[in-house]
Amino acid sequence: MRSSKSRSRNKSRNNRPTGGNIINRVFDSSGPDGKVRGTPQQIIEKYNQLHRDAVVSGDRVDAENFAQHAEHYTRLLAEAQREVDAKREEQEEQNRQRQAERDRERQERLNAQEEAANAPLEMDQPDHAHEEGDSGLVETPEAKPKRPRQPRKPRKAPDEGPKNDNAPEAAE
Repeated sequence: MRSSKSRSRNKSRNNRPTGGNIINRVFDSSGPDGKVRGTPQQIIEKYNQLHRDAVVSGDRVDAENFAQHAEHYTRLLAEAQREVDAKREEQEEQNRQRQAERDRERQERLNAQEEAANAPLEMDQPDHAHEEGDSGLVETPEAKPKRPRQPRKPRKAPDEGPKNDNAPEAAE
């Protein structure tokens, strides 16, 4: 059985933030005026507000300190934004390449279909005209002359026909 110490150590390792999307990540900033918590944009706005307040009150040291903290998070946010933009550009380039490949394949298929459709028209027909009496055409049933049909013989009425004595009679 594990001790509670090892379990708590494992928990702390699993709960660490993993880089990820810094733009939306919540930070705890320990500034000169206490903790400031929020996304980088919120922290920048808070430190800029604290900077303005310090300038108005005449505290140049605190004003510079808040300005430096705001600048730090501004740089952090700008770097994260550059990474996001670079990833987006890379993704868009991959999408353009995939689309171009699909367009190329589609065009090749269309060209192959057009060639297949035009191929029977362009194929050389065998030359059988030199044979005697052969026109080179295949005889089809539609081309044969129809011979006139013989009229049908009239049917005999059922009571006129000869009786078949071998047929079984219906049971009564």
